[in-house]
Amino acid sequence: MAKFAKVSVALGAILLLAACQTPATYQPRTPGSNTGYTDEQLAHNRWRVTFTGNSATRRETVESYLLLRAAEVSLKSGYRWFVFDTRDTEAQTTYQSDFVGWPGWRGRGWYWHSWPYGPGWGAGGGMETSRPITSYEAYAEIVLLTDDQAKNEPRAMNAQDVLDHIGPMAHPPSIPAHQ
Repeated sequence: MAKFAKVSVALGAILLLAACQTPATYQPRTPGSNTGYTDEQLAHNRWRVTFTGNSATRRETVESYLLLRAAEVSLKSGYRWFVFDTRDTEAQTTYQSDFVGWPGWRGRGWYWHSWPYGPGWGAGGGMETSRPITSYEAYAEIVLLTDDQAKNEPRAMNAQDVLDHIGPMAHPPSIPAHQ
């Protein structure tokens, strides 16, 4: 019984940590990390940019961070304008299920899987609940434009305007320490 209690406490702690997850921050994706932005130059005026959030990051935030990264890449490359050539947002959904009475399982617990089950699945109660956990990744190819090219392109976006409007959301002002 003591072993079961230790396992239950460990599983409870994992669930608590998962429930307390905070949205992904706007930063480069580092090796071993699943969230953040990446960019790759494809040609002298063409880049691929991405932003990947976690399950606590709203789709709108992921898409805004992609737009922000596109603006930063444009300015860093010496261009004031850019246009999206391709752009999409993908959702990845897994399911967390709590279950009781799984055949061959003598306790309670949870696990992750990629298929949905509803309440009451399985013999003797089996699957009791299953909830979706969704995270988003936005990606795009951008084309950097000169001032003359931007004049003739109605979809052209001014990189500095994007930075001015979305940048504060991604880079909140630091809170000064109390003295």
